[in-house]
Amino acid sequence: MGDDGFGVQCIEQLTQKYILPDNLTVLDGGTAGIMLAPFIEEMDILYILDAVDLQDEPGSIHHFSDRDVQSGDIQTRMSHHQVGLLEIFELCKLCGEAPERMEMITVVPEVLSLGIGLSRRIQPKVSEVLDILLDRLVSDGIVLQKRGDVTQCTNSPLLRA
Repeated sequence: MGDDGFGVQCIEQLTQKYILPDNLTVLDGGTAGIMLAPFIEEMDILYILDAVDLQDEPGSIHHFSDRDVQSGDIQTRMSHHQVGLLEIFELCKLCGEAPERMEMITVVPEVLSLGIGLSRRIQPKVSEVLDILLDRLVSDGIVLQKRGDVTQCTNSPLLRA
């Protein structure tokens, strides 16, 4: 659904550009809704990267804390047909297992119609959101190592830099 794939694009770029340490789990929650609860229960800190249709300019980036999410002021459903994140967190708390902290780093989508790939306005926001995430991870003591330059492979004329 166009820009609704923003989170997936963030994950793809993150895993392509960085070596992930053992203490960092990356998960594409997609449309799993309530099925995410067992995975969320295991997290100490949860960062969610997603497109959220807010009343703001397409491409604007918003950073929300768990308090912001719990206030009910933002839409936290990954789909209109699913249980929202707040309900999932409440379920985790009822089970006695919930992350200490949750943050959402979101972008307002431009295109939510059928299509593959992000719109031109939203595509560059992936790097900006990843920069915010990297800063947050560093503040939590998690430093990612950048992968080597993939253009070093020169076995084929098509791969030469």
